[in-house]
Amino acid sequence: MAAKKRIVVVGGSAAGPKAAAKARRIDNDAEVVILQKDGDLSMASCGYPYYVGGYFDDRNMLLCTPTGVTRDPMFYVNAKDIEARVNTEVTEIDRANHTVHFKNTLTGEAGTLDYDKLVIATGAVPRMPPVPGVELEGITTLQSMKDADFLRKIRDENAIKKAVVIGGGLIGIETCEALQLAGMDITVIELLPQLLTFLDWELAKLVENHVKSKGANVITDNGVAAFLGEKGRLTAVKLANGTELPCELAVLAIGVRPNVELARQSGLKIGELGGIDVNEYMQTSDPDIYAAGDCVESVNCITDRTVLAPYGDIANLQGRVAGENAASVNCVTFPGVFQTGVCKVFDYAAGSTGLSETTARKLEYENIRTVINASPDKPGFMDGLLLVTKLIADGDTGRVLGAQCIGPGNVAKQIAQWAMAIQGKLSVEDMVNADLPYAPPFSLAIDHCIATAHIMQNKMKNRFKGISCAEVRQKVLKGERTFLIDTRGPDEFEETRLGIGETLIPLGTLRKRLNELPEDKNEEIICFCKISLRGYEAALAIEGGGWKNVKVMEGGIMAWPYPKEK
Repeated sequence: MAAKKRIVVVGGSAAGPKAAAKARRIDNDAEVVILQKDGDLSMASCGYPYYVGGYFDDRNMLLCTPTGVTRDPMFYVNAKDIEARVNTEVTEIDRANHTVHFKNTLTGEAGTLDYDKLVIATGAVPRMPPVPGVELEGITTLQSMKDADFLRKIRDENAIKKAVVIGGGLIGIETCEALQLAGMDITVIELLPQLLTFLDWELAKLVENHVKSKGANVITDNGVAAFLGEKGRLTAVKLANGTELPCELAVLAIGVRPNVELARQSGLKIGELGGIDVNEYMQTSDPDIYAAGDCVESVNCITDRTVLAPYGDIANLQGRVAGENAASVNCVTFPGVFQTGVCKVFDYAAGSTGLSETTARKLEYENIRTVINASPDKPGFMDGLLLVTKLIADGDTGRVLGAQCIGPGNVAKQIAQWAMAIQGKLSVEDMVNADLPYAPPFSLAIDHCIATAHIMQNKMKNRFKGISCAEVRQKVLKGERTFLIDTRGPDEFEETRLGIGETLIPLGTLRKRLNELPEDKNEEIICFCKISLRGYEAALAIEGGGWKNVKVMEGGIMAWPYPKEK
């Protein structure tokens, strides 16, 4: 009788258990073993900030199946016939002899295990800033269950009053919210000029304004020079500009790097970005070894360049492919990523898919077109909430290259729609008549996504001459001769206004007041309103009156990221 195939999986967080479970489903006779360094399995690491923030109190919720069963070693044995060994660290891969060496992290007991196929899912490790004092007590990351337990204990004890979050990315912003909900005085420090670098600046600035409105302090364009302490415990963070921020807790959230030491030591090929090099089958340079998750490099499907994509959903998808191929033959592929993501920002959300304008220009796309659309996610009578979307397209082909969306509305739905459009290589023209589900509780009759495509279509056909808020502000600061028209009503104007020299001419009175516009029909006129829908109507009316240089401020007042007069 032929010996059973043994599939060994190194790593028990996301990609590893998914690979093991898929391998079992493909080959019911194989021996499947998971070796996990930590004491927990299948941790929902993306849920750590919400456990810390008190959205739920039962720690086991981070380890459960959708039906509430805890994924512990007994679960894997009983439900899946998979042997899962926790507290078991793999110390060496002997590729020549198809053997892994391991040790028990609690007892120190060592052992070896033969494999026919191996899956490496060692994940990522936090980046640590190379500054003095990083070893002080009170400094942590939020990368592991241990970290989550530590921060949750701090939250529950309610003893710490001042905390600093280093890094304004996904984890940093989610951690900021979690600690602010615990009643702490929070400061977010970001080395770059903006938070959430997957967004372009103008949307990131709106997110920053929202974070500040919730009581958190945000410092950008500044890094950490040192952590200061007394008797081994953190007391302050010193910034690059010399400012010292007293605090009792600092959470490091400056990103992660692939955990590839085991793969590197075994001689597997490592890519230029520091992740394990894999092909479309998730197969490494050794045909009997696969790898998946945060430890590998992926291909960006738009640019065909390798990228790092440390996302929980991608890890699961890659693990599924690796598990099936390890259990049979190379029969399924993982095509790559579009780097789609979304995060919660208090009662806002921020998401993106594909290329940002910043990235597209760095990649030297020659004809990039962008638009910004601000509008509700559903009708006002169904309590619609604001969305601000920026769409990026190839001006030559019309192909959708990227989209970003922020606001209190249903951001995830918008990003999902644009992600599928990009994956399907759809153009703006394809999207203007997209057949999406509509009912007032869920959407406007013309969905925000389709309306954004309409604006881009009008812009590409030169029917809509848009100008960004940033460009408008630069004109104002430079004192350029521009006639600015706010087309809202008087009550709206009194409640909120930009105060940049605009003239109030409500849309309903505009056609009777064209004589108040500049006599020079070539002088620049910029129209706007709350979301610039009325601004667009006004621009068309003014053009009909013979003016030649009429523009619309994209997104209107709701997309204006700068201070307002009131």
